Amino acid sequence: MMLRQRLTVVAVAAALTAAGLAAGTAQAAVKVPAPTNSRTLDASCSQAYLPLPDPSCTPGAYNPDVTQDTIGQTICVSGWTATVRPSTSYTNALKAKQIVQYGYEDTSMADYEEDHLVPLELGGAPRDPANLWPEPHYGSQPARSKDSVETKLKNAVCGGRVSLDDARSAIASDWTTALSVLGL
Repeated sequence: MMLRQRLTVVAVAAALTAAGLAAGTAQAAVKVPAPTNSRTLDASCSQAYLPLPDPSCTPGAYNPDVTQDTIGQTICVSGWTATVRPSTSYTNALKAKQIVQYGYEDTSMADYEEDHLVPLELGGAPRDPANLWPEPHYGSQPARSKDSVETKLKNAVCGGRVSLDDARSAIASDWTTALSVLGL
């Protein structure tokens, strides 16, 4: 009986030692990464296109409910964009993520507008991240300047002076030249 107790004690001690070594080995194998600038590592979108978004991150997307045939029931109806605009809880969470993706040094949410590349006024997809990006309020072309271009394009589409496809293409290519490209 004494031999059996002794073997049990030895077996338990061996098991505890092995577990301790295994835990120690596992802990020793865990490497703690060196401190880095997380913005640099996480930045996957380029600022080189400013005041436009990086087209690989924000290529634009359309709302399938808005076509040339449906503009009279959608974008040309006063107040229609309010019915499709995403909530700020959605856009603010996306904006915070995209500020990191763009590697912006300034991370103040107030300095950016989570903007639709193809605007809601032209039937841009409301919630698609491919159509939203954190547009800076500062610089040579502040975000608010784009709003007047969007309105002029919508008025031209609803007035029959420009097709929906042409207006979308012009603004998605370069909102700063969209009006002149379309002769508006």
